[in-house]
Amino acid sequence: MALFHGKLIVFHPKAEGSIVSHCPRSQIREFSLYSGLSSLDSFQHSCSKLRHGLKSVIKLRKLQHPHALVITNEYPQNADFPRNYSTKEKKPFPVPVVELRRAARERFKNRKGQPKRQAPPPKNGLVVKSLIPLAYDVFNARIIMINNLKKLLKVVPVHACGWCNEIHVGPVGHPFKSCKGKYASLRKGLHEWTNATIEDVFVLIEAYHLFDRLGKRISHEERFSIPRIPAVVELCIQAGVDMSEYPTKRRRKPIIRISRSEFVDADESELPDPVPEVPVKPLLSEIPNSEIVAPSNEEESKFLAEETLQAWEKMRKGAKRLMKIYPVRVCGYCPEVHVGPSGHKAQNCGAHKHQQRNGQHGWQAAVLDDLIPPRYVWHVPDVNGSPMQRELRNFYGQAPAIVEICIQAGADVPEQYKSTMRLDIGIPTSVREAEMVV
Repeated sequence: MALFHGKLIVFHPKAEGSIVSHCPRSQIREFSLYSGLSSLDSFQHSCSKLRHGLKSVIKLRKLQHPHALVITNEYPQNADFPRNYSTKEKKPFPVPVVELRRAARERFKNRKGQPKRQAPPPKNGLVVKSLIPLAYDVFNARIIMINNLKKLLKVVPVHACGWCNEIHVGPVGHPFKSCKGKYASLRKGLHEWTNATIEDVFVLIEAYHLFDRLGKRISHEERFSIPRIPAVVELCIQAGVDMSEYPTKRRRKPIIRISRSEFVDADESELPDPVPEVPVKPLLSEIPNSEIVAPSNEEESKFLAEETLQAWEKMRKGAKRLMKIYPVRVCGYCPEVHVGPSGHKAQNCGAHKHQQRNGQHGWQAAVLDDLIPPRYVWHVPDVNGSPMQRELRNFYGQAPAIVEICIQAGADVPEQYKSTMRLDIGIPTSVREAEMVV
């Protein structure tokens, strides 16, 4: 007998998962099961009317012990929330330094005695032509998601704390005492909720726009003269998206490498004059806030929610593929992001102990959540039902704010977010019932 995520599951000691019983928390009692069948049969008889199948696919696997069984699931039923790193510690490397050095030694060993090969694009200055349509898709998916979010915010209430960066999706703000903003001790950690905007839901990460991706690194004196644009847009531009307001250098011949850090451009005078190319796909544009119209009915809200979820996943998956080819750097101490082979030299890092580094950033390889950070919010199990209780915080799940907005607007829950949303956990009705949970 075992209590598994809010359901009481009983396994026959001599069977291979043929007897599985589920009882609600109100029917849970203490039982002492022996190797015989009498106590198990009596328990089955009391719960026969309440038995039902599991929501997820459960497989029973027999271990070496003849009477031991374990539950395995295709998808994790529950997963831990993403860890919030302290501002006083450095982010971990995506790949440990020991593994990077080991891989570098292996590459050096394999190249020994072999002729030197030309660097592939984009290291040779050219763009990867097969990824140009993907860059356009990522750019347009971002615009579709932003435009739809502006419309959904008209019908789905989203609250933001006026003292910290925490937000909540629901009719009222959550009651948890987790505020760490100014005067939080006077308010005993309670939030002061206000109406949220699109910038609160979708965090804007900016980066410097590079005219030449392989050019010299941005110095500290040039930090105000170079424009800053959304990092995802900069990644799409370097991957092949052409925008007139943000020109970039497109080479038609590979560069001539002199040393590891020096190169010259190849002579392109023999080539014919470049013909302005037609964009692979038309670029979409953001709708101004004054022209945003709220959805008229529930069907339109559900359609917008489904389209927003698709655009969100399309943007993240496409950006992840582009990041494998076009390097993106992030500071290990602050959220500064730079799209390019090496980070800039601007000394504008104000994170913990920046005086020891003279304001310089500690650049390292970025992951997808550095480029597109998801704002995790508490998942509201029942929007129109009882409000969330402070004492039952451990039973509630979390989801990215964009996903939670779409779910409350009528979209289906994506499979990859069910583990952190804890949908299969039975939430107690009272504090006394929560204290009885094993």
